[in-house]
Amino acid sequence: MTVPIFAKIKQMILEHIHSGEWQEHTKVPSENQLAHRFQCSRMTARRALTELVEAGVLERSQGAGTFVASLKSQSSLLSIRNIADEIKERGHGYSVQVLVLESMAAIAPIAIALGLEPGELIYHSLLLHCEQGQPLQLEERFVNPVMAPEYLQQDFSEQTPHEYLCKVAPLTEARHTIEAISATSALRQHLTLKDNEACLQIIRRTWCQQGVVSFARLVHPGSRFRLGGHLTFR
Repeated sequence: MTVPIFAKIKQMILEHIHSGEWQEHTKVPSENQLAHRFQCSRMTARRALTELVEAGVLERSQGAGTFVASLKSQSSLLSIRNIADEIKERGHGYSVQVLVLESMAAIAPIAIALGLEPGELIYHSLLLHCEQGQPLQLEERFVNPVMAPEYLQQDFSEQTPHEYLCKVAPLTEARHTIEAISATSALRQHLTLKDNEACLQIIRRTWCQQGVVSFARLVHPGSRFRLGGHLTFR
């Protein structure tokens, strides 16, 4: 599989940082310098820098350039838990049905979410997580093959996609949107919903140090799921 030029630029920058050659606050090459070095357009170079800025690896200073960001760790306001662990911690039985596990060409919205080009090969999974035999979460996930090349070979009855991806591409960042949605006929069937029952949907993108790992849509029955958390203010 051909690696896009913007991904090669990102990898080069990350290698300099991880090796210690570029310490925090070191100025990185400009868009023009990167475009000349990799024989690509400024737009391609800009995309690489922008994605690393969005991931918190780099930071921009207006008029001064782009620099390696501070390496201090930050805690997420919303922790990401493995749903299998959550169910087992309640003393309940966990089971899963793998409905889809395939490769596919990325349509434009999914490609953008994964930082890829439309039409590029991605991995797609659809799993139904159950508690005490009752559907609790329908997980649809799109995965960047570069970050998890053996994703389709996994037995997700033994470990969840989240658990596997954390091993092969440890998470550095995640972004969520959470909303109530009306159930489609497909959702009503998968989640065995009551008539007119609403669902809670979580859209999540996750990153590792090399870039976007996955884009997931997690849907839960409104009557059987709630989202909570604990915040500590310092």
